[in-house]
Amino acid sequence: MECRVLSIQSHVVRGYVGNKSASFPLQVLGFEVDSINSVQFSNHTGYSHWKGQVLTADELHVLYEGIKLNNVNHYDYVLTGYTRDTSFLEMVVDIVQELKRANPNLVYVCDPVLGDHGSMYVPQNLHPVYKNKVVPVADIITPNQFEAELLTGKNISTEKDAVEVMDLLHKMGPDTVVITSSDLPPRLGDRFLVSFGSKRILMPDGTRTTQRIRIEVPKVDAVFVGTGDLFAAMLLAWTHHYPTDLKVQHILNQCVRNMAGPGRRPSPAQLELRMVQSKADIEDPTIVMEATVI
Repeated sequence: MECRVLSIQSHVVRGYVGNKSASFPLQVLGFEVDSINSVQFSNHTGYSHWKGQVLTADELHVLYEGIKLNNVNHYDYVLTGYTRDTSFLEMVVDIVQELKRANPNLVYVCDPVLGDHGSMYVPQNLHPVYKNKVVPVADIITPNQFEAELLTGKNISTEKDAVEVMDLLHKMGPDTVVITSSDLPPRLGDRFLVSFGSKRILMPDGTRTTQRIRIEVPKVDAVFVGTGDLFAAMLLAWTHHYPTDLKVQHILNQCVRNMAGPGRRPSPAQLELRMVQSKADIEDPTIVMEATVI
């Protein structure tokens, strides 16, 4: 059966971020992807120069109305990422709510992009919109530690704190919460990154139970752009197809193999995700990381 995703994210002509990072792996894994580009840039903003256009909330509404007038606004998933405009974000919420009325089983996967490592890289006025309007309609959210702390108002300094923050996020709406990265010390050593996941499950008797995991992910010694967009897309895909498997590591390793060379600082172009070269890894991942139930 066809499974269709509406992905509202950024777009770049060169490279892989936003929709460019999410659409290809979703299509490779069998999803139909309808993309609305929140921005259209020449390249991501990590380069020395970039040019392009930003889609307004009114323009987003016009595009959605065109889809609706043709009666093709039927989706199984909505996927959203980075935006800098409150009115655009509020329009996204309106669209999600309308699509959920048409299909109560629709799943909204939201990466609540606010910032990282103690700093916001979107305007401050997006924070209350995410907290009060976006997260309550989301089914799956993928904040990093900083974003999870912002949304809940609680700091994470221990595993217990992480569990409590995920529980608070559940109470706000989403049934699945993934804290994609944290500053907590890994048990496997400094070359690993600690992430957490939590899922509320409805039992046959009507009660709810919560499953929580901790996973330590091997670090790749480079800084990439577009990995959060890729992660959210892969989370959507693998929780749909195979809930126990999730993979982005091979794609990053492809990037490392194509970097400048030992001892050299790679350019932004050399650190672009190698998506096409990783097609086989997306379809049939081989790296397995053990999750610990907490």
